[in-house]
Amino acid sequence: MALVLHSGPGNKNAFKALIAAEYSEVKVELTKNFEMGVSNKTPEFLKMNPLGKVPVLETPDGAVFESNAIARYVARLKDDNPLFGSSRIEQAHVEQWMDFAATEVDPGVAWYLNPRRGYIPYAQTTEETAIASLKRALGSLNTHLTSKTFLVGHSVTLADIVLTCNLYHGFANILTKKFTSDFPHVERYFWTMVNQPNFKKIIGDVKQAESVPPVQKKAAPPKEAKAKDVKKEAPKEAPKPKVVEAPAEEEAPKPKPKNPLDLLPPSTMVLDDWKRLYSNTKTNFREVAIKGFWDMYDPEGYSLWFCDYKYNEENTVSFVTMNKVGGFLQRMDLCRKYAFGKMLVIGSEPPFKLKGLWLFRGQEVPKFVMDEVYDMELYEWTKVDITDEAQKERVSAMIEDQEPFEGEALLDAKCFK
Repeated sequence: MALVLHSGPGNKNAFKALIAAEYSEVKVELTKNFEMGVSNKTPEFLKMNPLGKVPVLETPDGAVFESNAIARYVARLKDDNPLFGSSRIEQAHVEQWMDFAATEVDPGVAWYLNPRRGYIPYAQTTEETAIASLKRALGSLNTHLTSKTFLVGHSVTLADIVLTCNLYHGFANILTKKFTSDFPHVERYFWTMVNQPNFKKIIGDVKQAESVPPVQKKAAPPKEAKAKDVKKEAPKEAPKPKVVEAPAEEEAPKPKPKNPLDLLPPSTMVLDDWKRLYSNTKTNFREVAIKGFWDMYDPEGYSLWFCDYKYNEENTVSFVTMNKVGGFLQRMDLCRKYAFGKMLVIGSEPPFKLKGLWLFRGQEVPKFVMDEVYDMELYEWTKVDITDEAQKERVSAMIEDQEPFEGEALLDAKCFK
């Protein structure tokens, strides 16, 4: 008998077991056509979990409920599973962070979100308490993650799976960028985790909530019609027709404000021409593309910037480091019209270094990019002085993906164009 997980799609608690199964190479089948409120009320389901809660894992030896217990069971089906850590102290720390996710993060998100969804009565004092508790938990987590990629050790553990799934519930539904920006290391951690292949296979693409859900107001009960007086009344005059005033002319919709970069004086450099030259140059790159770049470059209309990752010591796993860069470039999409970038992953062994070169419209790093892309604050930004020949040559080397770069091997290079 295969392992069958009883739950509907999109359940963050079911995600825990499904992700653990991917890492553990265990086959778990999600029930089809599961209908919450119907499927979990059947006698067969209640026999597995009398509370009627999901998920429930059906195994050859009996049923298991409670999502963390299910995830543990699945992970234990693989001998010496690294999801539990590599030593007794790491095993204890994995359990520690799983408990933290269950007792600190999950209740905070639930008590913030559920009243606004109308699942339980809303009270402002309850919400304020939930927010304060959640911020305290995320503040502690942020401190822990200052110099770490994973919660425990140097690879994904069950603690990362459980915590990320609980954070996902918040990020996707109520924790807006305005809320999470106070916890940059938590943000970095969350986006790194959900972009791991085994996470993404189960969760899919994740989009952060853009606004806090409004409080669900209960509809007012209809007023009862008053009983009419049974006494016969004298006929009344027919009411005079009301004069309906013509509606005031609607205001024309206000034009969408232009991006400040669109208001800059015209530049002699056409960014699309440079991107086309970069993409189409297959041979003699230095002589054609690099020379073309400096011929096109307009220092009045554009500026060049070096960026260096502040926390290179945490880049201990190559594919995680490369995924980190990929996520950053994905979030930079909002400035594609105004920017060109190169990101290099440097080193033949960990910790790997992240260095980048960016061309931006204007003389500063665009404010809307700094405000919207949380990764920006994880880097040190230094404006390039093109009168310095050494800096100018460094720009050329980064565009060219020169290897070795500054005496070190080039693990990977990604382009934003």
